[in-house]
Amino acid sequence: MKLYYVYILECFDGLTYTGVTNNILKRLEQHQKGLNKSCFTYRRRLLKLIFQQEFNDIEQAIHFEKKIKNWSGKKKLAIANGEYDLLQILSECRNVSHSKYKPETK
Repeated sequence: MKLYYVYILECFDGLTYTGVTNNILKRLEQHQKGLNKSCFTYRRRLLKLIFQQEFNDIEQAIHFEKKIKNWSGKKKLAIANGEYDLLQILSECRNVSHSKYKPETK
């Protein structure tokens, strides 16, 4: 059975990179060596693998990668640190224009 991995790298500057692969060790080596000059991580090496999730189905892996790729860096660090309760807090809209903060009209 082929396995797929969604992973998060933390770059030396604190930014994060999210990707999907079927060979995590090979992909990490490619990032560390900087083989692709147009890659987000090229100028941000040294890199640290902070999260990986294994999948049996590539479609599920791609779906999860797309989902967390748009997360804030704080949310990515929370999932990497196993702080799952913090994910909901970080997901809540804190904008005063959000409907949650508008007074009810009758």
